Amino acid sequence: MRALDRTDIEILRLLQENARLSVKEIASDIGLAASSTHERIKKLWDDGVLLGAHADVDPAAFGADLEALLMIGFAKHKRSNVDRFLSEVTEIPEVRSAFLVTGRYDVIVHVFVRNTTHLKDLAFDQFTSRPGVTRIETSIIYEHRKRYVAPLLAE
Repeated sequence: MRALDRTDIEILRLLQENARLSVKEIASDIGLAASSTHERIKKLWDDGVLLGAHADVDPAAFGADLEALLMIGFAKHKRSNVDRFLSEVTEIPEVRSAFLVTGRYDVIVHVFVRNTTHLKDLAFDQFTSRPGVTRIETSIIYEHRKRYVAPLLAE
């Protein structure tokens, strides 16, 4: 990945704060021509620095009022099985994210569900029944706060 200069970092900072900013607004904020700003943003996408722009939707609007973490352990850690597991579970609509981790568990999955019955059904039907899963522990999340801003470290 290429080194980022101060202008790139400033563009990224602005986009992380508000991904809906127009090129013209960004150009004005950083003191660069709109055409140059557009080219820089295009290069950030092309180089894989910018990975996506997403709408953050409240799951409660769809009736998903409960969040939980599923801590999952595997019998064996064969790479192909772990990769397949991660690919498959991230396709489950209730799954927000899945993390391959070190420590007591192998994977932690963040889910949004309607209620505890939905959580129980999801755990039994989609996780504990999978080959290789030996244990699952569930923790309900009372509250969470998230941050979308990546640390932008200048040289």
